[in-house]
Amino acid sequence: MQYPATELVLNKEGKVYHLNLAPGDVSEKIILVGDQDRVHLIAEFFDTVEHSSQHREFVCKTGTYNGKRISAISTGIGTDNIDIVINELDAIFNIDLTNRCDKSNFQKLDLVRIGTCGILQPDIAIHSYILSTHALGLDNIAHFYNLEMTASEQAINTAICDQIDLPNNIIPYTVESSKELFQSLSSEETVEGITITSSGFYGPQGRQLRLKTRTTELNEKITDFKFDAKRITNFEMESSALFAIGKGLGHQCATICLGIANRPKKDFSPGYTADMKNLIKYVLDRI
Repeated sequence: MQYPATELVLNKEGKVYHLNLAPGDVSEKIILVGDQDRVHLIAEFFDTVEHSSQHREFVCKTGTYNGKRISAISTGIGTDNIDIVINELDAIFNIDLTNRCDKSNFQKLDLVRIGTCGILQPDIAIHSYILSTHALGLDNIAHFYNLEMTASEQAINTAICDQIDLPNNIIPYTVESSKELFQSLSSEETVEGITITSSGFYGPQGRQLRLKTRTTELNEKITDFKFDAKRITNFEMESSALFAIGKGLGHQCATICLGIANRPKKDFSPGYTADMKNLIKYVLDRI
């Protein structure tokens, strides 16, 4: 199959359109961050930097850390951007961009998201490392793809629908983290649980300013959720699409976030740069 120009969109240099990257620019081990400045923070830990680029909100730096070749890429905020980033990264490795056809040898990627999040359990301290066992999507990205939940993912999803009264027309989906990457990142320093990926920061996460919402009691129901010793630990805005699209394409995906706001206790971090640096080093040492 040859992909037409309208489906596999490339720029004049033959690089993937949005990321402006070509084969060789990116490592198979990739750290994804929402914030562009966080890419530069990660690169400060690199022993060498061999590639550096920016196009729109997509900043990329590739280098070495303790002998490991690693790329750091910013995605911007939201699952819509994740849809672009994961598809284009997969294309770089698994599609012949010159002949516009699939390569014969599949290259699996390790994709680890480092982010910040809102904490949904009162006992989890600010600046905790929260490692996602699953991502529960309240967005709609996965519904556009030919993907199916496993039996265990479906069981969690059904329990969510039974216990939490979601707004009308929201169809949640649940995707498990890569077991291999999860084990690499898990330690006594991590808090582990289900991560909810929201389609927005304010109303979709139960925040209400001047415009009234339909989600005023959503967070309390999420906090109270229990299923088979599992609980929901945090809110963020990217992991569901990362896990769904990444897994569907055959890649390994994981998310670890620094908790900066405890929503039940209404407590927000006074500053987290030093803690984010520690989390970045924690991840670099383990992937």
